[in-house]
Order: sequence, then structure tokens, then C-alpha cells
Amino acid sequence: MSEQQRELTPQQIVDELDRYVIGQHKAKRAVAISLRNRYRRRQLSRELREDIRPKNLLLIGPTGVGKTEIARRIANISGIPFVKVEATKFTEVGYVGRDVDSMVRDLVEVSMSLLRSQKIEQVGPKARERAHEKLLDIIYPEGRRYHPLSGYEKSSGDPGNLPIDIEETDSVSAKRQQLSEELRKGELDEKEVEIDVNEQATPVVEVFSSQTGFEEMGINMQGLQSMLGNMLPSRQRRRRVKVSEAREIMFQEEMHHLIDQEELQKEALCLAQESGVIFLDEIDKIASSFTSKSGPDVSREGVQRDLLPLVEGTSVMTKYGIVKTDHILFFAAGAFNVSKPSDLIPELQGRFPVRVEFDALKVEDFKRILVEPQNALTRQYRALLEVDGLEVEFTTEAIEAIARFAFQANADYENIGARRLHTIMEQLMEEAAFDAPQKLSGSYVIDETRVEKAIAPLLKDHDLARFIL
Repeated sequence: MSEQQRELTPQQIVDELDRYVIGQHKAKRAVAISLRNRYRRRQLSRELREDIRPKNLLLIGPTGVGKTEIARRIANISGIPFVKVEATKFTEVGYVGRDVDSMVRDLVEVSMSLLRSQKIEQVGPKARERAHEKLLDIIYPEGRRYHPLSGYEKSSGDPGNLPIDIEETDSVSAKRQQLSEELRKGELDEKEVEIDVNEQATPVVEVFSSQTGFEEMGINMQGLQSMLGNMLPSRQRRRRVKVSEAREIMFQEEMHHLIDQEELQKEALCLAQESGVIFLDEIDKIASSFTSKSGPDVSREGVQRDLLPLVEGTSVMTKYGIVKTDHILFFAAGAFNVSKPSDLIPELQGRFPVRVEFDALKVEDFKRILVEPQNALTRQYRALLEVDGLEVEFTTEAIEAIARFAFQANADYENIGARRLHTIMEQLMEEAAFDAPQKLSGSYVIDETRVEKAIAPLLKDHDLARFIL
């Protein structure tokens, strides 16, 4: 577990989320408490820890109010394995959909990637230094160091050509030091060298596993592939490559030697089981609505029943081993504008005890969304057009007008929340984005008049607004 993950308190989590998501304080509090409880549980005794199950969250609210954004930011700020999946992709299993267990396998892959990145940070400098020394030996073989006892080079396969009493002279040492400095500075990157590359014979089963989806069926292909791989020993092939490419190849080889793959897999499985978070988006789309109990609803209810064992706790086979889902935290989110949470099967409802309703966005919220978040749209457009020498400035009145039009469009047509700002801003900035830099440069002020001119006619023409806004 990273230090960042260990130190995050509920208040700190909310503060981080406030940088990207405006409002929705109730939802942020609930998410922060759930994440902090994961850490608290891990500090307890083993007996008590096993009995404490995660309190899964059901996030309810119209589209574009921040449900997915909150979940996405959690992954960035907490340093835990996190997977977001659309519930609707499981409604056509056997045709174009996926088996629900695949989300757990995806979580383990994310966990592996996180840990591998941490390992690279830890042993990367050592691997880089080893790769540097090996590459230097290839570039300047006369300056290789000799084994003090055997009388020949450590890496040499032909000891007969080297006498025992050879020692590295001062001139050789100086030349090696000079080349070492040039190599570190990248001055030799375009030089070509010949290196030996290990090539593992690829088992045929890998082709079948990627095409026929054995991994999705839960068959452990990893063990079979590694067994066949051991039966087919690796061979070395000599390649002529540039120094820059050779450095990376040798670095990867050294990393492979320094990282214990079996230990890495065990840690990844444990991290996924104890700290993993799965975000099920659009869960309302698989709820059986009250209008029909046939047709697609049968498929939707089937997906709910498939999800139930995962949320309650079961074991899933992955290529790295078996993962227990008992302590994986599940977030589910949906607009529930057609169906209701009570349309989910009762067993699944019971597995999401914490329910948070998001607030609909008001004009004041739109104004804050435009300027306050770290990735605010106004900042994005300023940065983009600054590349072409156009300095864009938004007046306070313009921000208010944009927010007012966004709120009005949501009220008159479909309520798509903050996503409405994207369409309005794109329409507003179209002229500047097209004319820069040939026709426009220097200062460019977006005031209320420009906003009215670009957006007001569209809202008045209802037929046109349906297509453009």
C-alpha cells in the first residue's frame, strides 16, 4: 500500500474531489467514508477483519452531474486498483457481450500494472545501471573488466583467448569513463551495435487464447503457456540496433531478472482482493422496468443474477490465480429516470446498502463548473488557442450567460447535466477556433454579446436546437 493511500483521510479525499467536481457534497462524503473504512478494516485483527464486509454504494442522479467523474478521480487520488465497466455490456452474453467475471480479471490486470509501476520505481535505477554497463561493454570491448580469479571476462564464452595477467590500464580506464559519459548524455544514441536478444518460442496456445476467448471463460491459460514455454527453451538471436533501442531492450531484460514475477502476482491478487474498487455504471439500464416483463427485460434480469454472486462474494479464476470478491468494493451508478432502484432484484438491492442521490445542477453550479475545477472548460479553451497566439478572455457576464443558456437547454430538452456545457462552448468558440491563427491573433474577449449572438438564436429555433445543442 502506498503512503498516499495510507494517509488519505475522508476530509482529504473530499478536498481532492472538490478540485474536479462541483457540489455533490453528500456523495463525496459517502465515497470518502467508504474508502477510509477500507483502510480502517485492514488495521484490525485477522478474525475481525474477515467479518467486516464493504458497504457498497448506489449512486443515483441524472446524467452529467458528476457520478462517473467522482469515480474516475478516486482511482487517481487513492492509488488503488480501480475498474469502471458499463453494466449494459453484459446484456448480450454469448453474442457480443462479456461474461461478468471479466470485470474481476480486469481489476487484477490493473492491480498488476500498479504494482509493476511501483517495482520499476524501486529497482529501475539499478536495472538502468546494469543495462548501461552491459551496453558500455559492447561499445568498448577493450575496456571490459576482467575476473580477478578466472583470468577471463565474466560474460565471455571463450576464455582461451585471454591471458590471466591482463589488467586494466589507466588509458583504458580513462577511455571507458569518457564513453560512459557520452553514453549517459545520449551522444551515442544513433550509433549501431550488435546485441544478443533472448527469444522465447511462442506456444501455439497463445494464438487460440486471444482469438477464442479462453481467458474470458476462466480457463487458466497462464500456467499452460508457461509450461509449454519451459518445454521450448529460449534462443538468442543477434540483432543490429541503435544504441537507444539497445539500452531499452537491455533495461527490460534486467527488470525481468530483478522483479520476482511470482511474488508480484501474489501481491497483485492480494491488492485486488483487499483494496480493489469496481464501478458499475448505467446499472439502471439492466433494471426490469414496470412496463414489461418479457423481451429484453429477461436478459437484464439475467445480468443482475450473474452480478449477484460477485457482489455477495465468490471466487473468480484469473490467469494469475483465484481472486475472492468478498472484500472488493462495488459502486453502482444510474440515472433511474425510467426505472427505479426498487426495479432491481431484491437480492441485488440488499447488497448496496448505502444510497446517495445527486442534486440536479442549477445556474450557479454551471457558473462554478466553468471556472473553478482544475480542468475547467474555460481553461482548456484558453490553453488550446494560446498555442496559435490567441489570448482568450471570458468576462463574468459571459460566464453567467453561458451558464444560463446551459440550464435553459437542459430544462427545455433532455437534461444531460454539465455535458451541455461542452456543446454550448464548442458552438461559442467555433469562429475563434477556425480563424486562429491566420485571421485572429492577440487578445480575444468573449463577452455577453458574443454569447447571445452565438447561442440565443439556436434556443429560439426549437427544431434546430434539438440537433445542435
